[in-house]
Formats: sequence, structure tokens, C-alpha cells
Amino acid sequence: MTTQPDQSQWTLAGLLELFDVEPDGDRFIGQTGLAGADERQVVEGTQVLAQAIVAVAKRFPEKSVRSATAVFARAVLVGPPVELTVDVVAEGRTTATAVVSASQNGKRCITATVFTDVPSADVIRHHLPRPDVTAPADANPADMPMVGREMRLVDVVDVNSPDEVGPPELHAWLHYDPVPTRDDLAKALIAYFTGHLGISTTMRAHEGIGTAQAHLTVSTAPMTIGVSFHEPFTWSDWLLYGHESTQVGAGMSYIRGTVHTEAGELIASFAQDAMIRPLRTTDTSIDASARL
Repeated sequence: MTTQPDQSQWTLAGLLELFDVEPDGDRFIGQTGLAGADERQVVEGTQVLAQAIVAVAKRFPEKSVRSATAVFARAVLVGPPVELTVDVVAEGRTTATAVVSASQNGKRCITATVFTDVPSADVIRHHLPRPDVTAPADANPADMPMVGREMRLVDVVDVNSPDEVGPPELHAWLHYDPVPTRDDLAKALIAYFTGHLGISTTMRAHEGIGTAQAHLTVSTAPMTIGVSFHEPFTWSDWLLYGHESTQVGAGMSYIRGTVHTEAGELIASFAQDAMIRPLRTTDTSIDASARL
């Protein structure tokens, strides 16, 4: 997954339509969307995670999705739809848990464990303050095109460049228009972006390595992502995604992150395990558009 896919054909409305999986008997069907102009054929894992969140929300309509953790075991390719099977582990009055298996062409590709509940009144409350960083108006516009989405980076101009060296942290402002009014689609949208900048965050601390090299000389891919949603869940302005890479080595990196509103409310937290490995010589026989 690079951080600069050609998404000139993508729109926020189209993305939300992909998230909104349709029931089909005891399963849900999700479409994979469009190939980019660069011909990359691998679907972003967080797109399927977003679809799993919506599927579970539809299975438990009286509850709120509070966390979702996915393992991306096999690549999903652009083309055939994804079949999402929801296996209910437990369903009670206030909580419910399900494991979603996402398959394509009869092969299981992604599993996600989704926890839901009925939110209650506070006993106690606190949250991590929003990082004191440059405001959206003063941040750097990023080339990550999608109609209905604007992204601005703090203290970084080209997030893919090996020459952009700094601490292993990255802050990105996101603005969506319109913001989904449905709770499940809003949470799916938040989850979708959690996989975009984690690997770039890790590479930023190391001179001569950047996500521009991904799939060409370096094998990279998010392997797991976990997202927790904090209630109440709503926003109307810019969102600040904060990323911090706390460790990288032995071919894997770990990134933790937060999502704050511009006003300072923490609405989600996330973590990612990602693969960063040398490209094996045997991998050069695999078309770049299908590599992890």
C-alpha cells in the first residue's frame, strides 16, 4: 500500500457506497471498487475493514460498534465482490461480538473481530488532549486526491519521499464533505484512513527509505489494524490523525494513533502492525500491480 494511489476517479460518495454492504441471506456482499490509473489491483485492507464494521452494525442495529480488529492474511483484488460472513460469538442485551470472515473467489482473505455495545452514562471521563500542531490552514496540502476529501500534512511536504526525514511521527488533517450522518458509515470512514500513513510514519525516521519504493524495491503492507471508537461519535470539521511508530525491526513495524476533532475531542484510537521487508528476487516475477 503506497500513500499516493491514483484516486482521480474516486469520490467520497462512491467510497461510502462501497462501505454500505448489502445483505445476501446470512452473509453480506461488498464491491471492491475501481482500479487506479496506475493499474494497482490490490484493494486497501481498511476498505474491507470498513465493510465489516457496517456489516456488524447491520447485524446488531440496536448497538454501537465500539472496536474492530482485523488481520489482513491475503490480498483482496479489484474485481470480484467480497463475501462477508458474520459469525456471532455472543449477543446480549448490552454487548455483542462477531467475527467477520471476508472471502473472495472462495478464499478467506481477512478476518475482523468486532465488538458492539449499548453506550451508558459516564461514571468517569477523560481523554488524551489533541496534539498542539499546526492548524489545517497552515499545514501542507497533500496529493491524495478524492472528490469530497481534503488532506493536509503537518511539517511534511511529500510523505512518500525518502528525503523527508524526521521523528517517527506524522500528523495529518482530514476534511470530508459531506460527513456521513449514519453512525456505522462515519465509523467505517474513520477506520478506512487508519492504514494509509502508518508505514510512512515508520520510514520517516530512516534516511534513504520512503513509501515511494513500496512494491518496487521494498515489500510493505499493513498486516493488522485495530480501531476503537469513543462515544459520543460525531464531528463536523477537520479531523487530526496522529501517528507514532514506536518500534520497527525484524521486518515488522508497530504504529499507534489517535483521531481528534479540530475542537479537541478524541473520537478514536488505533494501532497497526505493518510489514517492511526487502523485496525478494523471486517477487520481481510478480506484476507490481498485484504485489503486497
